[in-house]
Amino acid sequence: MFSPAPMVRVSALVLKRDERALLYGLGRAGVVHLARSESDPQSEPLATLDESPALATCEELLRRIEALRGALGIGHQPPAGETEPLTADQVDERLSRIERTTDELVQRRRQVEQQWSQVTMLLDQIAAYEDLDLPLEQLAKFAFLHFAIGTLPGQNLESLRSAAEDNVVLLPLASQGERLPVVAVTSRKGRFAMETALKQVGFRHEKLPAREGSDIRELADESRAEQRRLAVELAQAQEQHQRFARSVVAELSMLEQAVREEHAILQARTNFSQTDTAVLISGWAPAEYAASLEAQLKQITNNRCVIRVEQPHHVPIDQIPVLLRQPRWLRPFAALVSGYGLPGYRDVQPTLLVAITYMLMFGLMFGDVGHGGVLAIGGLAAMFFLRDDKQRDYGMLVMMAGLSSMLFGAVYGSYFGIPSLHHLAIWHEPLHDPVSLMMAAIGVGVVIVSMGILLNIVNSFRRGEIVSGVLDKFGIVGIVFYWGSLLFIVRYSMLDEMGLAGLVLVVAVTLPLLAMTLKEPLQYALSRRAGRKPHSENVFVAFIESAIEAFEAVLAYLANTISFVRLAAYAMSHAAILMATFAMAEAVGKTPGVGIVLYVIIAIIGNLIALVLEGVVVAVQVLRLEYYEFFGKFFSGSGLPFRPFSFLDKERKVT
Repeated sequence: MFSPAPMVRVSALVLKRDERALLYGLGRAGVVHLARSESDPQSEPLATLDESPALATCEELLRRIEALRGALGIGHQPPAGETEPLTADQVDERLSRIERTTDELVQRRRQVEQQWSQVTMLLDQIAAYEDLDLPLEQLAKFAFLHFAIGTLPGQNLESLRSAAEDNVVLLPLASQGERLPVVAVTSRKGRFAMETALKQVGFRHEKLPAREGSDIRELADESRAEQRRLAVELAQAQEQHQRFARSVVAELSMLEQAVREEHAILQARTNFSQTDTAVLISGWAPAEYAASLEAQLKQITNNRCVIRVEQPHHVPIDQIPVLLRQPRWLRPFAALVSGYGLPGYRDVQPTLLVAITYMLMFGLMFGDVGHGGVLAIGGLAAMFFLRDDKQRDYGMLVMMAGLSSMLFGAVYGSYFGIPSLHHLAIWHEPLHDPVSLMMAAIGVGVVIVSMGILLNIVNSFRRGEIVSGVLDKFGIVGIVFYWGSLLFIVRYSMLDEMGLAGLVLVVAVTLPLLAMTLKEPLQYALSRRAGRKPHSENVFVAFIESAIEAFEAVLAYLANTISFVRLAAYAMSHAAILMATFAMAEAVGKTPGVGIVLYVIIAIIGNLIALVLEGVVVAVQVLRLEYYEFFGKFFSGSGLPFRPFSFLDKERKVT
């Protein structure tokens, strides 16, 4: 619980002919974090592959699969079973067959849709004129009459009537929208005046289709019959299209998975050193899988391999992947930790401590039985009714924060802030004795800061950084200085009476500060002795850096401790909002007739403000204290995440 899962480094020297089969086996096992393989320092470096052309081919195949999904209107679906290994050429051949059929179906449907649209547009155009008994093909042949057929804005009809001359006949038809269909007739002599008047009112000419020997009504009937025929044909085309889509959805999913597996294998191969006949594959696996993994590799290669399993005793921690395993109830807090980063492989895994401190600080700042109960019920509902695992984890976080709030609410005697229930307090409500509450908050801060320093000491020794573990500002001398300073400040009178004040000042405060100034010079000397390049330019610069770090330590310890006063400040703020709420409710509650209603409304609104606003602010402030005042002492967040080479879904990978 306090350490990442133990890892071992697995190296396998295999024949080149077995490489692909072995990678398929590793991908389906999903337990190995592949790493760049390195040849023996005493041997000549081995070459690696350039797979960029093959990777580009896989990416193009994936693009074609996605385009087919769009054309067929189908979504992603996981393959039903284990995917058959396929080459890029095999995938290309099967995709080409699907693409040809898809193109034919899409082209046919588009043609029918286009014909249907044309007929529909024709019907829309002639619908308003269907009742006119005019020989359209002969309108332009009249020697003495001039016809204009079209539409104009409906509100302009009266303007047209006023502007038209007496020899103009206007025939408005049934409106099909904002524009009004109109037939205008005049003599040949008056056509120019009529056209001018039509132009002024926004008239738009329409050329109606004309057929020899038929009128508009016959044309409309024929078009409707054609529209019905095309609708049937379009439905058949769509059904055929959907039937084909259903028939290939599984195949497309299988092809996509095969391409993704090939893409993953090609990417993995770029990490491997190789010769003309052999390949060196290297990676990390949880120690519990080492034996079964070795047996699987030997089975795949028919014992044509050399396997070496090593413990990572002398491997730099930044090269060892970190796999954190948490019980179900700790997963929400693991998400808070991973939001900052991952611990190093040899570092203490702090999730349990984060869970304890987070709930403790949240409850201190947001103590109310009623508000905590609302949060607990809401979180519980999210856990039961939401399907996404992350959302359910956040629901559990809210529920546990609510339980903590209820506990401290009972301590404060706060039940939705109702004044008459304050006498139920186990201690007292926050505004009753703010000084004691602030002292308690600082006490919590001292414990959390001390815990962070102790974790840093443990991490330093586990990483083999002895000098930092002893002389760092958050090392042994750092915690001696911190506790010594607190003892000197808090118990000065007692120490002075005992004659120990000067001794404590020298031994527990001054000497640890002086010891901090030795850290960088000592590391400088050790680096020079080991033949490594020191961090500092010279020993004088190293002394200056250590002195500055010691001065920063004084300021950091003071600021970090005082920062926890906010625990009390937000607890009092929460109580003050509720007190103001009920003071207002009492004031308006005296209104004759509606006093009780106004009292209840004000009480509910005030509680909602406290619940939502204060709840969000407190959650953020607790996270800030965790990250800056606690994690800042020991947590680098630079751990390498364990990402196994896997063909499995994320939910099925090793966790």
